[in-house]
Amino acid sequence: MGKMEILNCLQQPQEAGYTQLSTRFDADYGISWVLMNPEAVPCFNLKILSELQQYNQSIEDCRGEVYADGALHPIRYLVFASETPGVFNLGGELELFSQLIRNGDRQALTYYAKMCIDAMAARIRHYDLPVVTISLVQGDALGGGFEAALTSDIIIAERGSHMGFPEILFNLFPGMGAYSFLARKIGTAQAEKIILSGKLYSAEELHELGLVDVLVEKGEGEHAVYDYVEKQSRRANGYIAVQKARHRFNPVTYQELMDITGIWVDTALQLNARDLKVMDRFVRSQQKLFRESARAQCSIAAKLEPLERSAS
Repeated sequence: MGKMEILNCLQQPQEAGYTQLSTRFDADYGISWVLMNPEAVPCFNLKILSELQQYNQSIEDCRGEVYADGALHPIRYLVFASETPGVFNLGGELELFSQLIRNGDRQALTYYAKMCIDAMAARIRHYDLPVVTISLVQGDALGGGFEAALTSDIIIAERGSHMGFPEILFNLFPGMGAYSFLARKIGTAQAEKIILSGKLYSAEELHELGLVDVLVEKGEGEHAVYDYVEKQSRRANGYIAVQKARHRFNPVTYQELMDITGIWVDTALQLNARDLKVMDRFVRSQQKLFRESARAQCSIAAKLEPLERSAS
């Protein structure tokens, strides 16, 4: 692969045509950053899912090397984060779900679910490269947003962040990897407890459970990434070897994710009018609370708690 070909693989956001992502490469540390900035409500709409697939393909096309500052640099770490103040990601596009379920549109629901899996599949298998993946959570990660954070080897979270799966409150479940990721990290019993509770957990609680690897003060997240990378560099070879052994022993396969996604589609199409009304209330609350929280830069999860209580 020539230098110009490699350079074209990881272009600047405006050159790559991204509208809901921004990217940068830190050659000194070998960090490739991808930051979400969705339009309107910060959830996984089809456009951002497509752009994430485009970004992932660029990593694979470059074969883990980036041409910068006149030289080739290996990608050693891939950091997944958000530019939306107070929010990592609020998960699936519930307004779209509600519409498709009411229309009984199995094909479109399956397409959306597959887009979610395809947007994360390369990351789950580490792009077939000797890299470490990191999720930096600086705010709330709900539903599919929490699932996306769990795709990384390491989760670094700031205090004040909340994560959880509210889907059970409208009689659904998180179907794009939650069970697979949680069960492998904390066991099936604890995974089911988290999924079935509908509870939003603080970063502190998840750190105690072992799901958050590094807990830092609010505003210190990016610094914590670089601190982790500096410490990790001294034992990177051994860490990568253990990572490979872990994934060989208990891999999260694409087929497993797609099979569970099929269960999710079947379940979604069985929701009744009451369930959909609760989902619609979540949609309206997210839209309203996001507008308010964007101005106040406060936690959406904290404001959603009254809605959770009324739905349960």
